[in-house]
Amino acid sequence: MALRDQRTRSAYIFGAICPAAGKGAALVLPRCTTTAMSLHLKEISQAVAEDAQAVLLVDQAGWHLSGKLDIPDNITIVPLPPKSPELNPVENIWQFMRENWLSNRIFKSYDDIVDHCCHAWNKLVDQPWAIMSIGIRDWAHGL
Repeated sequence: MALRDQRTRSAYIFGAICPAAGKGAALVLPRCTTTAMSLHLKEISQAVAEDAQAVLLVDQAGWHLSGKLDIPDNITIVPLPPKSPELNPVENIWQFMRENWLSNRIFKSYDDIVDHCCHAWNKLVDQPWAIMSIGIRDWAHGL
């Protein structure tokens, strides 16, 4: 039996992966909002090679598709059909991170939550082979 923490503070990992290169970019933020998503897009944009274009698959969450988003020129957002998380490889990344580093934990504070999220993301990006293995989709990479 796992202990349960009854507190309600949360942190959200806004993360994106490049399965072809085994890289990722992320921010840990306190809320899911259009402003947070714009910050995330800026973070992704800075990680994209100078001569490249990032294609970002997103679900139908309001903050993913808001007309108020500040979308950098080197990012193209592709909305996925509703209720189709299996099409987005990053969903498998979240599952991997929960199974390996984030589940069944009691956090001491909000800062502890953020620290654990950052630590988990950093462990992931230190394993490019894991990003490649989990994230590659034949249909997306023409394999």
